[in-house]
Amino acid sequence: MVSTENVLVFAAMSLLVIVIPGPSVLFVVGRALAHGRRTALATVLGNLIGSYALVCAVAGGLGALVERSAAVFTAVKLAGAAYLVYLGVHTFRHRGDLRAANPDASVGERRGDLRTVLDGILVGATNPKGMVFFAAVLPQFVNHAAGHLPVQMMALGLVPVVIGLITDTLWGLGAAAARSWLTRSERRLSGVGGAGGLALIGLGVTVAATGRAD
Repeated sequence: MVSTENVLVFAAMSLLVIVIPGPSVLFVVGRALAHGRRTALATVLGNLIGSYALVCAVAGGLGALVERSAAVFTAVKLAGAAYLVYLGVHTFRHRGDLRAANPDASVGERRGDLRTVLDGILVGATNPKGMVFFAAVLPQFVNHAAGHLPVQMMALGLVPVVIGLITDTLWGLGAAAARSWLTRSERRLSGVGGAGGLALIGLGVTVAATGRAD
């Protein structure tokens, strides 16, 4: 239903948007620095599920509501920002609990894989960058004459999800590798945990300050 040309152009636009580090990338990097590779990969998975939830919301008409309503946009944005700050504060407070002998040690009590994925879903689904992109750009690439617009949007939405899977995984693995090197020193590892927490707090503040394009 969607032409090959439209798919390629949309893929090119998605790549340009995704390669510029935004909330999702910075969240993955912050979690990788604080918790290691396994948590980073679980975060990537959650982010992608959350991002595709935005695609489904746009396809179902919710995206238009978010785009039109400043109140809805602000509420969703602040919810995501508040959760990022909460995670950042928790990480920073427990930065000294990292065990240097184990590169995959967690901060404080270990967050299970399911909890980590859910964290990523929440951040991905409340990402202002994703909301604006999917609500404003995605509908422009569907074939209205072919009908089944929600199905077309959901199919097109898989394109940025696949691109995000590749790029976010590379970011996460790179940050986790740097963290593994730093685990040779307990002091350095504690510093990395603190830096990861501060990065998440700063990201939450940045997301909260992000305004609408209009």
